[in-house]
Amino acid sequence: MWRSIRHTYRLGLKELISLRYDYVLLVLLAYSFSVMIVVPSRDTGLQVRNASIAVVDEDHSVLSHRIRESLLPPYFQKAVDISLRDVNLLLDRSIYTFVLIIPPHFEKNLLSGRTPEIQVNVDATATGQAKIGTTYLKKIIHGEVAEYLKDRQLSPPEPVRLNTRILFNPNLDNHWFMGLIMLSQMITMLSIILPGAALLREKEHGTVEHLLVMPVGTSEIMIAKVWANSLVVIFCATVSLFVFVHGVLGVPLNGSLYLLFIGTVIYLFATTGLGIFTATFAQNSAQLGLLLAPILTPLLMLSGSFTPMEAQPMFLQTVMSLSPTTHFIEFEEAIVFRGAGFDVVWLRMAAFAAIGSVLFIGSMLRFRATFR
Repeated sequence: MWRSIRHTYRLGLKELISLRYDYVLLVLLAYSFSVMIVVPSRDTGLQVRNASIAVVDEDHSVLSHRIRESLLPPYFQKAVDISLRDVNLLLDRSIYTFVLIIPPHFEKNLLSGRTPEIQVNVDATATGQAKIGTTYLKKIIHGEVAEYLKDRQLSPPEPVRLNTRILFNPNLDNHWFMGLIMLSQMITMLSIILPGAALLREKEHGTVEHLLVMPVGTSEIMIAKVWANSLVVIFCATVSLFVFVHGVLGVPLNGSLYLLFIGTVIYLFATTGLGIFTATFAQNSAQLGLLLAPILTPLLMLSGSFTPMEAQPMFLQTVMSLSPTTHFIEFEEAIVFRGAGFDVVWLRMAAFAAIGSVLFIGSMLRFRATFR
């Protein structure tokens, strides 16, 4: 037993030394756990930001001026006045995403008890901003109209006051969510790619035959690749969590970091096994890249990262429940955002541990069959 452990340890050291001189992978690791987390989280997202908007003001009243002046950064760019005849042309050319048309006598009709309408024209080719931005405009306009009527004592008192309390992310800061999601995606992607690339590096350099004639078993070779590459990923992920996710993006770390660390190690047990399993079907790095494309895309996009699981079709929910990434993302969010303890997340940990065991055993059997 001790001999096997010693072999596994020394083979793992060989993997780390090989990675040290693979400058392409080192650059990929540094880039993935820094730039690929900060830039998408800070500069992109699901919120409306700097949306272009124009206003056709045919009323020229105090209220129409207030509505126009309420369209402020960072949600919207400075509103631009245009004429009614230019609306279709400017939308066709994608100059503006939103065009607000305030009809004549809008303020007068509102004060006389009528219900005038404001037309909002939207360029829906900008799908994300169009869908959410319309809701933003509706709230802004309703708020300005209510405040205007309240100042003139023409608005009846509110029959019900809605008191909203936002938990875990009180400012609805999208950077928090995107930062953690991008970190989990980098962990998933690199923990699959690195062991697969390490195995193919042995095949391409012809050193796998050297390993097979040595007094080591195939299980020792595989476990060495798993622990060495998992150590690299967990180290990079830990540095990224403290330096970039918590430090640069300001994401609070509410839960137990020890529990998060243990769960991540168990999750890497599953994803590294998947990487080796995939690599046994490839003859070179190019084939590995092609094989990983249809595997990584659903793992990263359909695991609840961007679309809640309950918003997906029931069949897709059932299929993705077999993915360890789905359970890991819920585990990670529960600890970091909600400060959940082991009594809350143990079921998720058991789920991706069980799935990981199946993947690891399957990859070991495939590895033995391939390099017997």
